[in-house]
Amino acid sequence: MTTTPTPRFAAGTFTPAPGRGSLGKMLRTHAKVEVSLTLRHGEQILLTLLIPLALLIGLSLLDILPSSQLGSASKVDWMTPRILALAVMSSAFTGQAIALGFDRRYGVLKRLSATALPRWLLVAGRVAAALVVVALQAVILGVVAALLGWSPSPGGILGAIPFLIVGTLAFGALGLLLGGALRAEAVLALANIVWFVLLLAGGILLAPSTMPSGVATIVELLPSGALAEGLRSVLLDGSFGWGPFAVLIGWGVVAGALASKTTRLT
Repeated sequence: MTTTPTPRFAAGTFTPAPGRGSLGKMLRTHAKVEVSLTLRHGEQILLTLLIPLALLIGLSLLDILPSSQLGSASKVDWMTPRILALAVMSSAFTGQAIALGFDRRYGVLKRLSATALPRWLLVAGRVAAALVVVALQAVILGVVAALLGWSPSPGGILGAIPFLIVGTLAFGALGLLLGGALRAEAVLALANIVWFVLLLAGGILLAPSTMPSGVATIVELLPSGALAEGLRSVLLDGSFGWGPFAVLIGWGVVAGALASKTTRLT
């Protein structure tokens, strides 16, 4: 006499449940993958962290910057906001543009668009990953700057957070605009050229106040100049610069609108 074995699992335990996951879970997973890819990429780490760290330490310790540009501020107090702006530009613009260009070249975006991920979530995941990377950059650079003697204005760190967020969104939109429209090789060359130009003449290493009035006005309207001056104002002077903040919002809106029309999957 045989007995029917007692089932180990209740009926329906392994019934397939087709359908995509929740949007929140997909966003978190996609952002986590993008952050992981960025942090595991040696060239990205060099661009987004090592170069800003080297500039922060070198320009804070060596007598390179003209004293007329520093005013009454110490070198590290004057340099830290600008290095934070450089870090945002490096990760949100240059890094994003190059990564997007090569993802298009190798068909990554085309394959992801064939999954349950909506197209807007592909962009949102990259933006969320950029914000996480910028937060890590800000913490590391802030700790190193503090060890060098950085003393931001009271409440300056809280006031800098909106600038870091809006700056990341603006540069991220510009990165999507560049990386989504050109060939990967052209994106690689142009993104690095723009990075160097904005570093040297875009209001980061040289303050607009040291430039001729006409040139200074143009630099202040650039996203790099607006972010650097906004962070300097809030971290060094303790005043929130609404003008630079509005400039960053304008760049983000215009670049985002153009990117939505010009970005190609391949």
